[in-house]
Amino acid sequence: MRQITALLAMLVAVSCPAAAQDQTGLDRLTRRDQLLGWEAVGRVDIAGGGFCTGALIATDLVLTAGHCVLERDGTPIAAERLTFRAGLTDGAALADSAVARTVVPEGYTGVGPLPPEEMRRDVALLQLAEPIPAALAAPFLVQSPGEGAEVSVVSYAEGREDALSWQRVCSVLGKREGLIALDCDVSFGSSGAPVLDRSMGRARIVSIISSGSAEGGPKMAIGMELPGVVSELKAMLRDGKVLSDAQTAAPAVRKLGGDGEDRDIGARFVKP
Repeated sequence: MRQITALLAMLVAVSCPAAAQDQTGLDRLTRRDQLLGWEAVGRVDIAGGGFCTGALIATDLVLTAGHCVLERDGTPIAAERLTFRAGLTDGAALADSAVARTVVPEGYTGVGPLPPEEMRRDVALLQLAEPIPAALAAPFLVQSPGEGAEVSVVSYAEGREDALSWQRVCSVLGKREGLIALDCDVSFGSSGAPVLDRSMGRARIVSIISSGSAEGGPKMAIGMELPGVVSELKAMLRDGKVLSDAQTAAPAVRKLGGDGEDRDIGARFVKP
């Protein structure tokens, strides 16, 4: 708790000055027209309980937080326990796909309160058993954060786990050494949620949510810069340096499915 609070304070105090908050609240995306442009964001469900948020960056690659694919002791979660549910809304997903392989950066442990050097690498790629067609859910591009002070976040979280919530505007509070402090409204289940820059037409992912704190004050979260670590993870997948391989035959992509029964929320967002 103290570590995260201190890190947030450091990022805000030492980096750029805090931007004025321009919160517009959370929009619940339930109708098909409301999901337009966000179809590639989905819920990463963990069999036996728990979920995170993830987003497609290729038809067969989901970007999420590294701690989402590890147990609390750092043991890898078996790939066959993971399912990506694109655009999940009230039990129905645009497409469900099993996960075939997972990968995190070399040396990343995900154990305990993450120190800054691990938080910068709190990233995972999930390779899907079957690609989700781009015509159904167009993947996002990943880029470095720009100089703008405003971003968006689309996520699932505790209390709003059944549909995506879109925060149209939240603020970049500070940046330092590859970490980014934000005032976005995130909570348990938001780990891995894409932080989006919408200044160049279609939104592009500039960070993902790693952790945060709302201790006696406004919501704050920590993300990281992505291009370098994402390139590293793609190379590891190509080289077969994976964290977990699915041990059973994976089913094909299932469209417009889901029963909405998995409501257990894993404590994978760092608790203040």
